[in-house]
Amino acid sequence: MWISAVVAVALLLGGGGFAAWKLDWFSGNGEAVTFGKNPPPAAGKSDAGTPAAEAKPSGDPDVLMPTGPKADFKQTTKLDDGTIIAKTRVTGAKSGFEGDVWVWAPKQYDDPKYAKSGFPVLIALPGGNGFPSNYWSDRSLGLQKAISEGAQAGTSLPFIVIMPVLNPDAKYYYDGSDIPGQAKMGTWMAEDVPDFAKANFRTYKSRDGWAFMGSSSGAFVGMKTVLQHPDKFKAVIASGGEIVPDSPLWKGHQAEMDANNPEKLAQKLIDTKGPEVYINFQIGTKESGKERMAKFQQQYAKGPIKMTIRDIQNGEHNGWHYVRGMKEGSLEWISKVLKAPKPEAG
Repeated sequence: MWISAVVAVALLLGGGGFAAWKLDWFSGNGEAVTFGKNPPPAAGKSDAGTPAAEAKPSGDPDVLMPTGPKADFKQTTKLDDGTIIAKTRVTGAKSGFEGDVWVWAPKQYDDPKYAKSGFPVLIALPGGNGFPSNYWSDRSLGLQKAISEGAQAGTSLPFIVIMPVLNPDAKYYYDGSDIPGQAKMGTWMAEDVPDFAKANFRTYKSRDGWAFMGSSSGAFVGMKTVLQHPDKFKAVIASGGEIVPDSPLWKGHQAEMDANNPEKLAQKLIDTKGPEVYINFQIGTKESGKERMAKFQQQYAKGPIKMTIRDIQNGEHNGWHYVRGMKEGSLEWISKVLKAPKPEAG
């Protein structure tokens, strides 16, 4: 709502000039979108229009070509470089939850040189209600632009960005968890959303191509999911987030809440000498919460858990400032621990 208000004010202030200048933002909205030159065939069918040589990855056995079924994407906005943010409706096969998911692919994804390469996936989670929209799908925050500019400058990988709804309603927050008696938002986030990405995009089989970023409550969910499933996800950029679960829906379910507590998950990972995971906290110098992050780092940044804290100078608790922190270093940080797409020679 607050992003829509900003756009509305800009339109009022700029009048027709603004509308004409940025008309291309909305050109094509609602139209069907296909990502990639080789969309997955329908189940049990071959795509006669796709050359056989392009149906398989080359070289890297970690590359996972789209598994299908293909989703129906509709454009929601266009970026200045011509790339598209689109939306679709997903019914999670494992969680049973149905919700909207927004997606964006960088220009490199349609470059023929990368036609047989996988791409790293960044699952971007909002704060607040996280329903019925995901504010990272709004171009005004600049997340996708930051990735594009970073990829061009060589400081960021060209991530595919997946932006699911965070909660099933706007009444409660669900901590990205399977709270007994509630929608299975933990399964949605850790299973169904990645399965959806694999169905529609060229990705990687290993966790080296999978990460989260999020702000506020979305930062908590991203960090918790990485610690809970280190076999599936490798890293997270957690901005201005909480450290422990605090949904009111946990009442009467202490054991289940503990199983979704990053403190306990981190200690378990340390004790079992689990696979390495990477956590990059971001915090604005004008917001509270750094003490919680510093305490968590002091207690759990050991063994397989690699942790940093990035201060965003004069930063406040909002997406614009968190994107600035990503441009100032966090995108480069996460790009160094994830797997890059590999173009074909020539």
